[in-house]
Amino acid sequence: MSETNEREVLLSVKDVDISFGEGKNVFKAVQDANFDIYKGETFALVGESGSGKTTIGRAILRINELSKGEITFEGKRISGKLSKAEDREVIRNIQMIFQDPAASLNERATIEYCISEGLYNFHLYKDENDRLQKVDKALEEVGLLPEHKSRYPHEFSGGQRQRVGIARALIMEPKLVVADEPISALDVSIRAQVLNLMNKLKNEKSLTYLFIAHDLSVVRFIADRIAVIHLGRIVEIAETEELFAHPMHPYTISLLSAVPMPDPIIEKQREAIVYADATEEKTGPDYAMREITPGHFVYCTPQQVAGYAKIAE
Repeated sequence: MSETNEREVLLSVKDVDISFGEGKNVFKAVQDANFDIYKGETFALVGESGSGKTTIGRAILRINELSKGEITFEGKRISGKLSKAEDREVIRNIQMIFQDPAASLNERATIEYCISEGLYNFHLYKDENDRLQKVDKALEEVGLLPEHKSRYPHEFSGGQRQRVGIARALIMEPKLVVADEPISALDVSIRAQVLNLMNKLKNEKSLTYLFIAHDLSVVRFIADRIAVIHLGRIVEIAETEELFAHPMHPYTISLLSAVPMPDPIIEKQREAIVYADATEEKTGPDYAMREITPGHFVYCTPQQVAGYAKIAE
């Protein structure tokens, strides 16, 4: 799957399957996943709970093993067996912001240690003074104060803890950040602050994000391109505004119909569109990701391409 542009591919997921269990109890969580993430963009992976989006994110971080396919980063394969040096390079360059800011921080460690852990492991500082300066700078970048570093995670609110999680990831100066539902555990009033912060840091540090979410309204605010995943299979990929203007796959249309509208009159009159084939798996040699319009891919058969193309007209 390719696009006609000159953008540099940072990460590529090719024909990836991820399974759990063995024999009769095997469960295929992800099937035939294909997508590229370009340098400097925010690529969103959207789907309902249990669709396999976090499983893909964890596979990129080498937590989940692949049963088929490969993942490449900067042109080098990072899935499967790697040398210790190669493994460390992946950890150094790909960092994760976790969904639950409380569970992802060590409650017994100070904020200073939580943020410094990567610096210690990779010795990314000249001396003790340099390390403290880096921690202070990381805290200031996420809107916290240097004096906060002597406190413990339980002394902070959820939004502040997530800021600590962001600081911990970014202090490593990664090239790719996997953000796994980074705002779903936060109050609605705090979510916009964290999204604005992530956008600001992306522009300042030339970061690339894989943003995993279930809420399309949030993704519209932050993402450049969106991949929609259903039952472990990616069914549609398009640029954000293109996806909202011309959703093609029935599941994407169903997801968009569930996004709440701020106008109570419109919301009252609106009907949610239920995806009729939610329990069916459409598979077979004819089904594949096909480019309907430039940069807009849908999982379909050759016979369905003409029908989807009409939607874009």
